[in-house]
Parts: sequence; C-alpha cells; structure tokens
Amino acid sequence: MSYRRNRVLLSVLLWASLLWASAFVEELDDSFIETKHPDELWIIKFYTPWCTFCKQLDPIWHQIGSELRSVGSVVRVGESDATISTALAKEFRVRSYPAILMLKNDVKYNYAGPRTKDGILDFTDRVSGPPVRSLGSTQLFQHAMRRHDVMFVYVGASSELKVRTHTHTHSNTHSANQLICFQGNYTSVAEELIVHTYFFSASRDVLPKGVGLTSLPAVVVFKDGTSFSYNVEHDSDLKSWILRERFPTFLQIDSYTLYAMGESGKLVLLALVEGRHLSDESLRYKNLVEKVASNHKEAYSRSFYFGFMEGSSYIDGLIMGELTVPSLIVVNLSNDGYFLPLGPVKTERHLLDFLNGVLDGSVESLGGNGFMQRVKRFVYETKITLTPLFREAPELGCLLLSFPLIIGAIICCLCMKNRPNLTQDQDGTTPQEPSPPRRNKLTHKKQE
Repeated sequence: MSYRRNRVLLSVLLWASLLWASAFVEELDDSFIETKHPDELWIIKFYTPWCTFCKQLDPIWHQIGSELRSVGSVVRVGESDATISTALAKEFRVRSYPAILMLKNDVKYNYAGPRTKDGILDFTDRVSGPPVRSLGSTQLFQHAMRRHDVMFVYVGASSELKVRTHTHTHSNTHSANQLICFQGNYTSVAEELIVHTYFFSASRDVLPKGVGLTSLPAVVVFKDGTSFSYNVEHDSDLKSWILRERFPTFLQIDSYTLYAMGESGKLVLLALVEGRHLSDESLRYKNLVEKVASNHKEAYSRSFYFGFMEGSSYIDGLIMGELTVPSLIVVNLSNDGYFLPLGPVKTERHLLDFLNGVLDGSVESLGGNGFMQRVKRFVYETKITLTPLFREAPELGCLLLSFPLIIGAIICCLCMKNRPNLTQDQDGTTPQEPSPPRRNKLTHKKQE
C-alpha cells in the first residue's frame, strides 16, 4: 500500500515539475511577428509532431526555460509547431527540425551546435550579450581565460583613440583613422561570428606579461596554453583567420563540431575510438594524434585540426562504408573527401609521413562531391534508409517501394489511352482515298 502511495506521489511530483517548467516556455503562432517588441530577446525552437529529435529535445527545452527564468535572464523562451504556424516558419526560413534560433534586434542567429542544455545555454549567453565584451582588469581577464578554451581579444586603448582623434596633425589623424577602421572591422566580424565564439577587448596592461606584441592595435587568440596574433600579410582577412582558429588544436569532436569545421578550410585528422571503454589500440591512436598536435603545432596547425571521435557512424556515412574502430582518417569537409593511411601507423614518424603525403598529394584523396559521387551517395542513403524499414516492417517497405512504381504505371496508361489514333483525323472520321485532281479550267478552255 505504501509502495503504491509513493508511486502516485512521485508521479504527481513529476507532473508538477513538468507543468512548472512548461510555464516558462511560450507557444508562438503566426501572430508573433506583429506582436513582438523589437527590443525583446527570444530563443525559439521550431518543431513538428512527427520529429523524433524534437521530442527528445522537448524536456531539455523546458529545462532551459526554467533556468533562464530562475537567473533573471531577459531572454524569453518560445517554441512553435511548424505544421500549424507555417507562416512563422516560412518567415524564418526553417528547413529542418528541430530548428533553434535567437532573435536580437530583429536579427536572426541560427544555432548549429549540439542539442544539449549546456550548449544551448552557452549560445544564448553569447548572443544575448554585447558582441565584444570588455575585460577591464587582470582579474576579469583571468576569469575569462578559465572559462573559455579559445578567446579572441582586441588589444588596444580606447582612451588613446579618443585623444588621438582630437589632435590636428596629419600623421596622428591618419593613425587614428587606421585604429578606428581596425577596431570597426573587428566589431563587425564579432557581430557576424558571435554564434560561434566569444569576442573580447582589453588594454595592453591587462594581458599576461608573457604576451609579446610588436604593435598595437592587435587581435590575439588565446588557446592551447599559448597565444599568437593576427597577421594581415600572412593570414588573409580577419574573418577567415578567426574561422580557422576558433577551435582548440586537439579536442573531442562530435558530428556538429566536425560539420562546423568545414567552414575553416582546414583538414581534420581524427582518431576513431570506442565510445566508453577504450582499448589499448584506441588509447595509442588517441595519444599519438595528441602528441603530434602538441609537438608539431607550428608545422601543421595552419593546415590541420586534430581530435578524436567516439564511434564511426558519422564517418561511415561520409565514406559510404564501414571503417573499423580504432582507426585514423583525415577528413576534408570542404568537398566531402577523405584520406586513409597507406599502411599501419605505429609510430609518430609514420603519422607525420601520412600527414606530409596528404599535403603533397602522394596520398590519394578519396570521396569528394563530383557527379558520380553524388549518385553513389543517393543510392547509399536510399539503401541506409530502406534497410531498417524492410527489416522491421517488410510489408510497409514493399508498399512504399511499389507506390512510385504504381503511380508511374498509372501515368503511362493514361498517356497511352489519350494518345491520338493515327488512322483518324482530328474530327474522328476515317480518311477517304484522295479523289483525282480536277483539271485546270485553263486546260479545258484550250481544248475547246
């Protein structure tokens, strides 16, 4: 009796907690665009009733609403059924589900990270704040360093900018204009890339003493326990440089991170390992990749990211096959290509030879996004989609497979039925044999 009472009480508490959390998530419809205030901050999830991933995200989404409300955040949390509020989904160009986006000053910021509570909350904090956050003291700088694996910092003195803009010499005015232009470029890049990483600004005296800067202003990235500056002559434009450097050199990589790395233009060296309990061979591959990333950073960091991935399901989809675990692979996300070692990789020297072969072209590039590869990918994805369906519900699989064939057959029959009969005229009468041509009247007159 007490056991049943406890179960009922637990069920009531669970339902109460769900109702309490759902109170902080607002259901949005097509009237949202007309009723929202331009200054409001919103993070919105678009879902459909049939989407499995949407259902998995639902409890996480309500936890996010509850947590943002509990900390007093100004960000409001909403969700919208795209099958009902079709105009709203069309307004924000929603193509896949669940789709997560943030509205700030009527600007849409799409979230493409992992569907986890921490990932979405970090995105919300990043976008809702200023694009460039000022670090006014050494304590604030150290606190930011502890929180973030990668930090981009604009180093300059805003007070000096104000003084120089009021001087009247030509050289000082030109220098001030250059500083303002550089700072403005950094701010505009930060506004565009805030969905990916944090951006900061600080004066020179706030930075650690070991950071050497040859000139100011400068943009410095702090990661992997070191720092280096953006170089206009060698690093192309600032945006491309930030996209290339926004990840640590070695990290655990999931499918979302690997997809995002495609924007950097770098190749990715992956050690594919088991999900939980790593074998000795997996540990050896993982440690070998980390060792090369650390010891040969200067030689390879401009061309490669280094990391490990649990399991091979995502990579299997890329190569359209099955890759054994553990194994090593270099992925080129810019064209869906990949490289495999020509032989066993047992030492650091073997791995370096493999990387050098990738760079100099002696290791063959496989895959790609050419026409034939796209055809193969279509066939592969169709097979992967239909195989589980035939295994679990063969009757339904046969029905779905035969449905387009039936439709095609019906269309062919209708076309054949409506085809005009060649033995009939357009009015449906059978043509008669042609009568002999009449003689020309002029000929008759000559004969007479």
